[in-house]
Amino acid sequence: MDITFARQVLAAQPFSELLGARLVSLGDDRAVLEIPVDDRLRQQYGLVHGGVLAYLADNSLTYAAALGLGPNVLTSGLTIDYVSGARDGSILRSTAELVHSSRRKAATRCLIEIVDDAGGAKLCAVAQGTTLATSAAD
Repeated sequence: MDITFARQVLAAQPFSELLGARLVSLGDDRAVLEIPVDDRLRQQYGLVHGGVLAYLADNSLTYAAALGLGPNVLTSGLTIDYVSGARDGSILRSTAELVHSSRRKAATRCLIEIVDDAGGAKLCAVAQGTTLATSAAD
């Protein structure tokens, strides 16, 4: 999948636009997505809400899977483990990789980090998922 097309797909997702998600890179069995952090994404303790991290895992895992399956894909399932609170940082970054791909199914995994203004990154979640190839009409 070409990055220009992939960015168009992301831009066509209203929820992704709402979060300000951007596809930073795509290729070599890897996809990197980022979301700028602001206070609207935080829960009552000041941490980035787990739902935002789950969104980022879902989309980045699916983009990585599309590298093996092509552009018409849907998430089949994912698991996420929150390993540290995402508090201090201005960017959430998910780096997802294609682990295995067959004709109709792909397995992927990702690391989600919160990145501070100096470029320091702290791991806050890990996820893995499966994605299925589908027709655009499914």
